[in-house]
Amino acid sequence: MTIRLRWEINMITLAEIIGGLGASRVVGGEFPLPDTVIDSRNVTPGALFIALEGENTDGHLYLAQAFKNGAAAAIISKELPQFIDQTIDLRTTAIDAIDLSNYRQPYCLLVKDALDSLQKLAAYWRNKLDIHVVGITGSVGKSSTKELITEVLSYQFSTFKNPGNYNNEIGLPLTILNVGRGYQKLILEMGFYYPGEIAFLCEISKPSIGVITNIGTVHAERAGSKEAIAKGKSELVKALPGDPIGTAILNYDDPYVRAMAKDTRANIVYYGINPEADLWADEISGLGLKGIKFRLHWHNESIILQAPILGRHSVQTILRAAAVAITEGLTLSDIKKALAVSNTQLRLVAVRTDNGALILDDTYNATPESTIAALDLLDELDGQKIAVLGDMLELGKYEELGHIQVGEKAARVVNHLIAVGEKGKIIAETARREGLPPSSVTCVKDALEAAELLKYNLTNRDVVLVKGSHGLRMDRISTILEAAK
Repeated sequence: MTIRLRWEINMITLAEIIGGLGASRVVGGEFPLPDTVIDSRNVTPGALFIALEGENTDGHLYLAQAFKNGAAAAIISKELPQFIDQTIDLRTTAIDAIDLSNYRQPYCLLVKDALDSLQKLAAYWRNKLDIHVVGITGSVGKSSTKELITEVLSYQFSTFKNPGNYNNEIGLPLTILNVGRGYQKLILEMGFYYPGEIAFLCEISKPSIGVITNIGTVHAERAGSKEAIAKGKSELVKALPGDPIGTAILNYDDPYVRAMAKDTRANIVYYGINPEADLWADEISGLGLKGIKFRLHWHNESIILQAPILGRHSVQTILRAAAVAITEGLTLSDIKKALAVSNTQLRLVAVRTDNGALILDDTYNATPESTIAALDLLDELDGQKIAVLGDMLELGKYEELGHIQVGEKAARVVNHLIAVGEKGKIIAETARREGLPPSSVTCVKDALEAAELLKYNLTNRDVVLVKGSHGLRMDRISTILEAAK
């Protein structure tokens, strides 16, 4: 079962927003703002709209639409004549008491910098919340880990998470402003794009638990090396409070992550397949489309777990969720019950075409590590195995090696390989060199050509893995194949 909210959820009020932006006293405005948004299309009645200026558009252009859709207030950084009689100027460093009766609704809150105000407000609101924050980062598996931790903790606690990819300097503060008083746990995925970013996100969110998934080659094009990526990710564990409040949950199987123990003052919980870890797994069985089964060990306890989550590699995700749950006081029995009713698909979705072929759609993104893991799942399944593998982007100096590694794995697993894109040719060439017959390897220029190739040639014996970086839009392949009659 799932425990519902333990008490009423109270959202941030307009008065608190104005106070958080610097007003010494606010008269009126005690009404809550149920949502904080930056897209006028997502405005709900009573929401706070923040007009951000971006590279491609300016939120101020959509202010009238936001008010039309029901926004109660907006944070703006430009003086707009048409809204002058409802604009409250908050740009001075020492703002006097604000009497809202002097202004017409909806309210425009004029600030120097809307993004800076968003971030400061998030930090202000975080300090008012009585909540435990779990921060998650790593090269692969952040989002699936976030989803599963949320599910497992929701078994006993009122739990909130950042939606989708709200994991940066805009999305994470937005998430915090949308957390109401009454939630007990907040699960935050944290992205890494430049040095200092995760440290900044931690300043705002103040996590007490930090989870590191792994260090891979994704974003190496920007970061430069796995060492640089590891240094950026370690900002999370460096920001944690000391033992007993803080806990760093580290992947023992990844030497880059294991080494982060020296970077934190927090308590350490290692997880992994290695029995040297505090929380570890063995007797791992892939059950195909039924999920996975394994034995979980924690100190002197052990338990058999089964979860409807695809792929043997998913055991690492479950270990992370279990480590957080144990840290937060759940028992192994609680974890088993929570996993039994899990709805988390970990982004890989299995669908059937009209003619009965099975499509494994894992097209959110791709790295060598995640693609090899997806091929492991394909290897577990019965049938004629087809892999549609595309370019893996942003690998930097690991680009050629990463595609070679995937080609080597594909040669051992698939009956037919369809390589998509220019870098996909490296996968194809490697697979041929490793023994896959040339007649079983096809190269195509894009996802649409791959879909057309498969569209009328699949049978109910075929199992098709579709995997590639998001930039190739390979999600269109499964959409086209599902629709084909």
